[in-house]
Amino acid sequence: MLASNLIFVSAAVVFAMGTGHLWLTFFSRAFSPRDAELETRMQNAPVFFNKQMFLGKAWIGFNASHSMGPMLFGLTYGYLALIYPVFLLQSRFLMVVGAVFLLGYLFLAWRYWFYLPLMGIALAFACYAGGVAIAYGR
Repeated sequence: MLASNLIFVSAAVVFAMGTGHLWLTFFSRAFSPRDAELETRMQNAPVFFNKQMFLGKAWIGFNASHSMGPMLFGLTYGYLALIYPVFLLQSRFLMVVGAVFLLGYLFLAWRYWFYLPLMGIALAFACYAGGVAIAYGR
């Protein structure tokens, strides 16, 4: 029970972060450049491989799709941890996939992002790893 609860907390943290990122993408200027001129140039700059796709518009899509991965992880692993904990904890495949997903985000947060996402992902990974340790430490 404790193992699945820890994994649920991990999933909830990741889901909240993804949801917050999506909200900030569409309802704030949090991911807009501080340089207004740069933002204007982004709106009018086609990307290299498709001259009909502009960087400014793609930027919104990148941020939105970046939010959807953590939201899907959170919904899937949260659901499994609550409704089918035995299935989740006995599936080495799912346990490894979850760990690799979180480690990937932990690396990205450490290498490319800032303090807050790093701490959130570190917390989620710690909860997840604790759940795995309890589940497989018997």
